[in-house]
Amino acid sequence: MSRSSFSPRAGWTLLAAAMLAGCTTVGPDFKAPPPPAVAGYTHGKRPDATVSAPVPLGTQQHFSDAGVVDAHWWRAFGSPGLDALVARALQHNPTLEAAQATLRQAQQLYAAQAGSTLYPTVSAKLGATREGVNDAGQGQPGHNQNVFSLYNAGIGVSYNLDLFGGNRRALEALAAQADYQRYQLAGARLTLAANVVTTTFAQAQLAAQIAATEAIVQAQQRQLDITRRQYALGAAARTAVLALQTQVETTRAGLPALRNKLEQADHLLATLVGDAPGNAALPRFVLDDFTLPSDLPVAVPSALLRQRPDVQASMALLHAATAQYGVAVANLYPQINLSATLGAQALTTDALFGPGSAIWTLAGSLAQPLFNAGLKAGANAAQASLQAAGANYRGTVLQALRNVADALRQLDNDAQALQAQSAADAAAQASLQLVQQQYQLGAASYLQLLSAQQAAQQARLALIAAQSARLADSAALYQAMGGGQLGAS
Repeated sequence: MSRSSFSPRAGWTLLAAAMLAGCTTVGPDFKAPPPPAVAGYTHGKRPDATVSAPVPLGTQQHFSDAGVVDAHWWRAFGSPGLDALVARALQHNPTLEAAQATLRQAQQLYAAQAGSTLYPTVSAKLGATREGVNDAGQGQPGHNQNVFSLYNAGIGVSYNLDLFGGNRRALEALAAQADYQRYQLAGARLTLAANVVTTTFAQAQLAAQIAATEAIVQAQQRQLDITRRQYALGAAARTAVLALQTQVETTRAGLPALRNKLEQADHLLATLVGDAPGNAALPRFVLDDFTLPSDLPVAVPSALLRQRPDVQASMALLHAATAQYGVAVANLYPQINLSATLGAQALTTDALFGPGSAIWTLAGSLAQPLFNAGLKAGANAAQASLQAAGANYRGTVLQALRNVADALRQLDNDAQALQAQSAADAAAQASLQLVQQQYQLGAASYLQLLSAQQAAQQARLALIAAQSARLADSAALYQAMGGGQLGAS
């Protein structure tokens, strides 16, 4: 077709047809890895329920095979104060705000790349120039200066044909990166909620341990005072006084450490809800503020992988690595670029859009690498990155299965420990009551009574730790199950 017979309409038609022709996409298409071929999380049959204990937080817990986790799973602990704290943290925590901003950034990067990848670039141009031409410069006699104005207007279109899909693979990688940030945000929400929950449990445990330890110190101090009076009367040895004094001070020395941990829990809770420790007015929790969930969700491993934000995030990185490998492969193939302009040029503005002023151009280019060893090395590097992403994904899956296995074993073992500790506490309380009765009848000394009180308080300390462990284990299972992916979208 000659230049004189080629019309602008035909040029635009050819450009559109060429754009539609670029449909080949090289490189592997991403496919989600199959779930692990396992039916359970631990060796042997999992019990359907834990044992129970006749104490607060000793409820028998049943495992539900439905595995559906409520997005607001912390509400299962029955504490309105805890619910309010988690809601406050999800709204004001700066780490979560940063994750949300990073997600928006990834989404906008995808949108920016999509605009230039999926559609042609169209630009408009309007210009005017004033020129002066000397007759002598044109090879004509004389020195007259010809001055004139030149006006032009036009629209230009350019498009990378992306014949082998390199740009589309790059866009696919950006979409996968946006998915990764979305699951990172879901994981940050889950971690934040779990940290708030476990910190309140620790706060309640420490407060109870401090109260029990203070009671032990008081009992030991009373025993020391009695022994000192006996020593003054010659009825006790000085070694007994020193031994009891050592015992009192050793027990008292543990109180500052407990108070320090409690204050640190307060400070951590303040930062989790997005406030400075000195400004936060937060409640103090006790163990009686919580109830133990009676039903716990346990999803099958294949469903677990869809619920865990860290597994989904790792899969998104695997998807991105697959697409990046496709980009590297596409760089080995020809690159085709098309461009076209349609406009007008005239000496006056009145004639700019008149007949005879139209101008147009249509251009295309093809670039084929003939020798570039770096391109092949780049493809090999992208393939190695893909293999690494696959290994990392498998490692994340194994870690997820391990988290659930650990949580299930902890729930079972700590329930048995609480049952035993409950029996020990009941025995210590019964022994104390017996000694109290004997003391009232004159059959036991005051020192024997104080010793029984100390033993009861020591048993109560261990019971407090066992009760708190049941709460923490339950929260750990909710977290291991993915926590319902609150705010994943």
